[in-house]
Amino acid sequence: MASVQFGQALGKGLFGTVSPEGVVTLRLAISAVLVWAFVRPTLPRSRREIALTVSFGTAIAGMNVVYLALEHLPVGVAATIQLCGPLGVALLLSRRAIDAGWSILAGLGLALFAVPTLLGGEALSLPGLLLAVVSAVSMGIYVLLSKKAGSASMDGRFLALALVWASAMWAPFGIAADGGSLLTPSILAVGAIVAVLSAAVPYSLELVALRRMSPRVVGTLQSLEPAVGACAGLIVLGEWLTITQLIAIACVTAASIASVTTAARRRPAERKLPESPDRVDFGSCESSNSRRGNKYVGQKPR
Repeated sequence: MASVQFGQALGKGLFGTVSPEGVVTLRLAISAVLVWAFVRPTLPRSRREIALTVSFGTAIAGMNVVYLALEHLPVGVAATIQLCGPLGVALLLSRRAIDAGWSILAGLGLALFAVPTLLGGEALSLPGLLLAVVSAVSMGIYVLLSKKAGSASMDGRFLALALVWASAMWAPFGIAADGGSLLTPSILAVGAIVAVLSAAVPYSLELVALRRMSPRVVGTLQSLEPAVGACAGLIVLGEWLTITQLIAIACVTAASIASVTTAARRRPAERKLPESPDRVDFGSCESSNSRRGNKYVGQKPR
């Protein structure tokens, strides 16, 4: 979490020297090169694989709209709104009545971002909020597609291909905004740091963590990501959040933790059922699939 959010804050620190579009282009292009070199994927062999690669990559490209939102929003606020994407997917797919309460709590947190602070002052930028929502929706779509990608290939092949597609989608905007300045050594160096911090390092650490802890514990801990984002914004960029914004972050974080922890608990009736070779423990399946790179379903890219 620290790697992702501090990498994002460093990327925002480039604004003014490089456009947000340029930062995204560098981040995706360098990440694509690193992942491609590690995975060495084969090209898509069928229309189905092409469709999965394109949709997967488009979702990744949409997630990176968060960097456009960072022009208008603090890092902690943007991270909180992003979390609502996968949280929304988990709550929409749930049939439990209790999750309606978590939806209301998360919705309250989002609403607080759109109103003036409790101590006076202006509300957050509407364009920034809308851009963050686009990123959150894309992240929600991504976690659904990541399950399909993971089922189709266990070696990260589709992630590597999708990153190349996402890079190709953003490259025209980054080049149009910044041109050859993207190849300046100092800018390339910071772009590489952002790419490593927000992709290579967290993917590796999540895999190690999931081997040693249950998905429920990992999901609960990573629900704290908005708080880490707020700290990264404060330390790296000097972004102070208002009381209203802190309350909003607390609401969304609490809803996320509650959703993860309650989803992992099996009902008492299920525990009383006798074991059978033909019976699948869907409670365990839900827990194990609830986090990979995201809190709820599938993987979460950064």
